[in-house]
Amino acid sequence: QVQLVESGGGLVQAGGSLRLSCAASGSIFSINAMGWYRQAPGKQRDLIATITSGGSTSYVDSVKGRFTISRDNAKNTVYLQMNSLKAEDTAVYYCNVFPVIRSYWGQGTQVTVSS
Repeated sequence: QVQLVESGGGLVQAGGSLRLSCAASGSIFSINAMGWYRQAPGKQRDLIATITSGGSTSYVDSVKGRFTISRDNAKNTVYLQMNSLKAEDTAVYYCNVFPVIRSYWGQGTQVTVSS
């Protein structure tokens, strides 16, 4: 059974930083591209960053230059380093494979940025 467990969220002031972690079960991690997604209150869940099994990354424009996705294949963990946070980054953050598999969604981790 696949499990994805996100952690590292919290309350931070605008301009601050957080690092999110996503621990994945081993059977999927080494072969799949992974993504970070977020869902703001009242909005749909959107993809914000991806990383392939080989380490190639991509970002949506709204986080490009501020967020960095990375992965540690030995630890089956994917990270999201978030710098220069803005109030509009407030959301629940999730990881999943890319493209998503709905049954893999975890609980997410809340990020709140105060302005």
